[in-house]
Amino acid sequence: MPAEENKLAQPHDLPDAESDLPEYDLSDIVKKVRAQTPARLLAGRSGAAYRTNTHLELREAHAAARDAVRAELNLLRDLGENFTRKWNLFEVCSRAANKDEYLLRPDLGRRLNDESRAEVSRRCLTTCDLQIVIGDGLSVTAVAAQIPRLLPLLCEGAKTRGWSVGATFVIRHCRVGVLNEIGELLAPEVAVLLIGERPGLATAESLSAYMAFRPKVSDTDAERNLISNIHARGVSAEQATQRILNLAASMMKTQKSGCQLREELPALP
Repeated sequence: MPAEENKLAQPHDLPDAESDLPEYDLSDIVKKVRAQTPARLLAGRSGAAYRTNTHLELREAHAAARDAVRAELNLLRDLGENFTRKWNLFEVCSRAANKDEYLLRPDLGRRLNDESRAEVSRRCLTTCDLQIVIGDGLSVTAVAAQIPRLLPLLCEGAKTRGWSVGATFVIRHCRVGVLNEIGELLAPEVAVLLIGERPGLATAESLSAYMAFRPKVSDTDAERNLISNIHARGVSAEQATQRILNLAASMMKTQKSGCQLREELPALP
């Protein structure tokens, strides 16, 4: 092979793929695309692989997601002693005895164990307008990050509307279907479950709000509404509060929820 052709194949002549391009070297369209999402778009590559910085960021995000799923909820550690006492939070548990059983048996996370049913019945009022429940779900990290801001806003907003609000409690090893049992035990007009979402590689701090009008044991996902992506780079606590309260008001007015009720979002500016 001639020397000139052989020179083209030498790896030391490839661009320096390990160093990220500075922002001013990107085109305007690439800057606009990257500004719209936390996803790792157009991050560059080294040969067929990610650059080192991108690869390390992905490893870190994956580790955070695994930690969020595997962590066990601790009220005093994750929500703080002052917050827990102020809101008189208490903890109950699903039929899943531990985290491994919870992950392997989703059905057990949809029902409270016998002791927890008795505790909820003893400590909570029935037939309230709004019953808020907190579930660890698949991200304790999300609960710790979002609940201290969101819960006070929700309770204050509900009382401003003249609604009665039931005692808030926390369910360990919780799945969304537990809403049905809450409806059976407490018979609220609207039940709201604030639960940690399955974490992804963009954030492990995303919370969801599942809602149902007078939930009952026979209900399916079709009877529930969902507001998801509640976190700093998604739906803010303030936005989530207004959407939850507005949707709850619509449920009370129409006596419907789920696929029978469409959330009316405010017009974009």
